[in-house]
Amino acid sequence: MSGAPDERDRIRAAMDRILSGHPKRSNGALTVVALAIEADVPRNALTQRHLDLKNEFYTKVKERGQPTDAETRLRKQVVRLKELREKDKAELERLRADVEGLVRIVNELTLENLQLRERLSNPDPVVHVFPMRPTPRRPD
Repeated sequence: MSGAPDERDRIRAAMDRILSGHPKRSNGALTVVALAIEADVPRNALTQRHLDLKNEFYTKVKERGQPTDAETRLRKQVVRLKELREKDKAELERLRADVEGLVRIVNELTLENLQLRERLSNPDPVVHVFPMRPTPRRPD
C-alpha cells in the first residue's frame, strides 16, 4: 500500500503547478481530485497514503486567502437556493390567498345549489293564470 516510489514527488510537483496556476493534466481546481489528476495518482493516494500532503495542499490553499473551488460552488448554490426559497415563499402566499377566495366561492355555489334543489323539489302550489290576449277580429 505504499504506491509508486516517485508518488510523493509527483504530488508535490502537481501542488506547485496547481497553486501557480499552470496545471498540465487537471482543470486546476483547488481540490484533492484535481491534485490527484494533476499528479497522475489515484485519489486514495491522497486520502489514505499521503494525508500529510493532502493537508499541506489545503493549508497552502488557505494561506492564499482564496476560497476553495468547492466552497465557491457551495456559496453560489446557497445563494441560488435562497432565491428559490423566496420565490417559493411568494408563490405559497399567493396560493393561500387563492384558496381562501376559492373556498368562499365554493360555499356560495353550494348554498345556491341547495336553494335551487329545494325549489325543484317543492314546486309552487299556487297556479298563476296569465291574462289572455284578446284575439283580433277578422273582418267579415
